[in-house]
Amino acid sequence: MPQLNRRGAFALLTGLAALSTASMASAARKPAVPEPSEVRPLWPSDPPGSSGVTAQETVLERSDGKGPRDRAVTHTRKPTLSLFRPRKPNGAAVILIPGGGYERVVMDKEGFETAQWLADRGYTCFVLLYRLPGDGWGAGPDAPLQDAQRALRLVRSWAPGMKVDQQRIAVMGFSAGGHLAASLTTRFEAQVYDRVDAADDLSARPDLSALIYPVITMVAGTTHAGSRKQLLGAAPSFEAVQAYSAETGVGGRTPPVFLVHAADDKAVPVENSLMMFAALKAKAIPAELHVFEEGGHGFGLRSIAGKPVAAWPTLFETYAKKKGI
Repeated sequence: MPQLNRRGAFALLTGLAALSTASMASAARKPAVPEPSEVRPLWPSDPPGSSGVTAQETVLERSDGKGPRDRAVTHTRKPTLSLFRPRKPNGAAVILIPGGGYERVVMDKEGFETAQWLADRGYTCFVLLYRLPGDGWGAGPDAPLQDAQRALRLVRSWAPGMKVDQQRIAVMGFSAGGHLAASLTTRFEAQVYDRVDAADDLSARPDLSALIYPVITMVAGTTHAGSRKQLLGAAPSFEAVQAYSAETGVGGRTPPVFLVHAADDKAVPVENSLMMFAALKAKAIPAELHVFEEGGHGFGLRSIAGKPVAAWPTLFETYAKKKGI
């Protein structure tokens, strides 16, 4: 699998062949954000269903230059996995799936920062830059799931060379990325793309799933309206709503799930996590749910200092170790 050095990895992520002297100077003035050591392409050539896709991949810098960088990628054309290697691997891996309402992928605050935190604790981490359902991909709402399944299979295929156990691979999703992680958790056996290579002979089932303030259901009034519109359109059928509501897909082989939400989340109602937890318990799937009184939405690691919700990363680490991850 092709690998890129640090500079090449950054160029691939931002969709630029090179950075101008001025833009490099501007970036140097911003507070540091962890950067991956490598970026690996998800597909050996164009992704499935790319015929007719004309959207142009763009990187938006959303910070004001005073705080940490906050990059969001729109119209992903070349899905990737950004790698964070631990100094002392503990034998487990985590694939992180940032959010962005299925309109963008928020790479820094829900991807790179959390990946580095986990890598510092021994986890080999991969941040998934995935395709978005509104860009005209052949698989429509399943295009992100194609990328998530492929990512899990690739990481499983790379595991032996990275001192990672193939049966100790977790997925962690945030917000709309939480919906994608939940979809992978419940639809890992769905045939959403044709075999590409030997990696696709491996299972796409995560060994543990962490859903952080996730979008779960597509039911109007409880879902995140923007994510539902991007995924299913303005007026989805009852059948589509049911099919893409993760709580309806929980089954006997669903892996253990760790959930975190804030009760005062005004973007993605806490009922999403409550519904998923109830569905898991109904099927006797091991699950742990933490609901914090305060925290809002999108807190990641940046907005937790001095708040009870600051406990969530350590709570995840404790649960993961309990489950052998």
